[in-house]
Amino acid sequence: MPAREADKSASLDQVFDELKTILSRHAKLFTEREGMVKNKRDYHLILQKPLVIDGRKRDELWFASIIQQKDSVGFYFTPPDVKSKLSPELLQHLDGKSCFHFKTLTPALKKDVEAALKAGLEAYRKKKWL
Repeated sequence: MPAREADKSASLDQVFDELKTILSRHAKLFTEREGMVKNKRDYHLILQKPLVIDGRKRDELWFASIIQQKDSVGFYFTPPDVKSKLSPELLQHLDGKSCFHFKTLTPALKKDVEAALKAGLEAYRKKKWL
């Protein structure tokens, strides 16, 4: 592997590790899962309890996930009613409805991820899912 690719890979490893540390602070409320994505580092926080959402029965509800991709680390985050509470800086990394892509993670972005998770927990509590 050329030095430049090795540097990028090491940098993404660090981004993944930092995001995992942030997410794992909330693990006591969820079930943690890893190794669900073939040949990629991944970490997931999943609420395992019977719920009815919009008339559909569910046995689990995914709260947040991270997956290390080739060129970035994807942070998948889908709680309801939180997008308006996210910082403009964090929203710049949003691709689609629920995936944020990070190549680096600044201290400000770490705080934004923490704030997003807090808003997500509040939304789950408001819906009485937690």
